Amino acid sequence: MANRERKSAPATKAPRSAPDSGDDTHGAGLDRYDIAILGELQQDARLSNAELAARIGLSAAPTWRRVKWLEQQGYITGYRAEIDRRKIGLGVLAFVRVDAERNNAAATRALEDAIRALPEVVACHYISGSGTFELQVMCTDLDAYSRWARDTLFKLPNFKDLHTSFSLGEVKAGAALPLGHLR
Repeated sequence: MANRERKSAPATKAPRSAPDSGDDTHGAGLDRYDIAILGELQQDARLSNAELAARIGLSAAPTWRRVKWLEQQGYITGYRAEIDRRKIGLGVLAFVRVDAERNNAAATRALEDAIRALPEVVACHYISGSGTFELQVMCTDLDAYSRWARDTLFKLPNFKDLHTSFSLGEVKAGAALPLGHLR
């Protein structure tokens, strides 16, 4: 009976922390600590957990748990090194608009799959207006791009035409995603 009485007595625990205090409770959305973690990791994904915790104002354990939660929820999709393309001999950045022959589901999927398999294509987007896809392509030089386009792009399934523009200079690249709208 004494045990029952203790269990039914009012709890003497400290009140639960507010949602933005860094405790282990996590709602469906992002709070200020999550946003701070995303911002810091975009600037330097090699931060140790201790450094990250110090920068966002939490202790190490809840920071680690939040990073794991952000990964599990798909907010953080991976970590990678940014490489200077020119230092590794990729002097040409081309923007290639690809027109598809047919725009039905099967033909478009075949073209998508073929594009995904090309290592020279570093990004691909569906676009509005003229064309079906906009590719970002990296090659060593203009001759290499010309050979690659002729030997690879022209042979893709469902390929109709391409229009290429070349980067004449990089103003901004590898930028962090804007997070201001989340605050």
